[in-house]
Amino acid sequence: MSDATPALRLDGIVKTFPGVRALDGVSFSVLPGEVHALMGENGAGKSTLMKVLGGIYQPDEGQITVSEVPVVMRSPLEAKAKGIVFIHQELSLATELSVAENIYLGELPRKSFGRVDWATLNARTNEILSRLKVGFGPGDRVGDLSIANQQMVEIARALTVDAKAVIFDEPTASLTDAEKVVLFDVIADLKKDGVGIIYISHRMEEIFRITDRISVLRDGQYRGTLETAKTNEEEITQLMIGRKLDLSRSEATHALGDVALEVRGLTVKGLYEDVSFEVRKGEVLGFYGLVGAGRTEIAETLFGLREPSAGTIHLNGEEVRIHSPADAIARGISLVPEDRKGQGLVLGMNCRDNMTLPQVDDLTAGPFVADGAEIAIFDQYRDRLDIRTPGWKQQVGNLSGGNQQKIVIGKWLSMHPDVLIVDEPTRGIDVGSKSEIHNLIRALAAQGYAVIVISSEMPEVLRVSDRIVAMYSGRIMRTFTAETVTEDNLIQAISGIAASAETAA
Repeated sequence: MSDATPALRLDGIVKTFPGVRALDGVSFSVLPGEVHALMGENGAGKSTLMKVLGGIYQPDEGQITVSEVPVVMRSPLEAKAKGIVFIHQELSLATELSVAENIYLGELPRKSFGRVDWATLNARTNEILSRLKVGFGPGDRVGDLSIANQQMVEIARALTVDAKAVIFDEPTASLTDAEKVVLFDVIADLKKDGVGIIYISHRMEEIFRITDRISVLRDGQYRGTLETAKTNEEEITQLMIGRKLDLSRSEATHALGDVALEVRGLTVKGLYEDVSFEVRKGEVLGFYGLVGAGRTEIAETLFGLREPSAGTIHLNGEEVRIHSPADAIARGISLVPEDRKGQGLVLGMNCRDNMTLPQVDDLTAGPFVADGAEIAIFDQYRDRLDIRTPGWKQQVGNLSGGNQQKIVIGKWLSMHPDVLIVDEPTRGIDVGSKSEIHNLIRALAAQGYAVIVISSEMPEVLRVSDRIVAMYSGRIMRTFTAETVTEDNLIQAISGIAASAETAA
């Protein structure tokens, strides 16, 4: 494969924005039939480079070559016509249209007088969907599909053209484990067909499972390419962040306080049943399970987004009823949601306004918001959480994923909650920022916060948690302490092998 003509080659790609050199002479190649990982911290230049390849941006310098032919892409359609297909992390679907219309958008088969050839369209779509082994059809409305199935529609678009190179940007972020297997099968098929694949992911286990080579960007510059089989996570991490990273769990201990939150028999019919647990001040309680186990739904109930059909919630020893997020906030419960961009932030607003949004009514002076009070809050939590931004005026959508997550956490810490719930704290965040978030969670517990962490990543939940609740199909199977948990018994519990709940005090 090393002697093959590259399916895609980049030579000296430069892209600048006002005051920022986002790409600084990036050069590497992707071979036919190769899965080539592109890695780097948030802000390293990966997204900018992919937008250059996808025709969204044009490079200021450098050359892109597809199968030895120099190309210029002025639009995504032009890039697709030249054999480069981009599967975005952020879905770009028309939710009111059907699956078939989305897959062939802009390329609908026609009959006489410009009429859509629906029979041909549906037949072509069925052929693609059968390869993906999905449970929906050509005529289904995309807006009615789950996020995971919408991601599969996005992936289906890549199968409609004779692609030379396909770019997958965090493709498994919204997929279940079963759907990931299907995706990896699709990638294997593309590989057999001689398609070059660029695979962007922060998930090291995926990188080492399916890729052949790994290229690394740091600060907009190309830092090298390594063969996956001849490297390891430590070497890749050091190349990405320029230093060694301590991924071990902190052994520092601190005294736990009183029970901050106690849940007994909590039930939402159809989602989870008879859930009971408690979390103490100074403790991190992890929730681990497969997608659909009910973890996020429990968090949404505690935050007033769902009404329980049974059970009780006690805060600091007092039974409370929570009917809305306003009730939860008033009672001292805060939720950092799984979808930080869609639910946790207003991307077009600045950092200060995002951080003070829940308490803006308390920061008014007459009919106006007290700017000085807002800035003081932002400055306090920027320093406390080490948020890296030029200042409060920076639009939060321009921050890296890790700093966006810190803005959301700071927003809720500024409300002084008793219980902080963090759902998928490091989804879409690079390994360096992930370590910072983990250390921050442990530090918050040491400061006396009761913290609940929901995660789909076993290394993460093992690293940050004092105790771990294992869930399966809407029920708690077992609760482990940090001393009693192992990877094997945790996997058994979330797979439904543990026959009954067992709490380890």
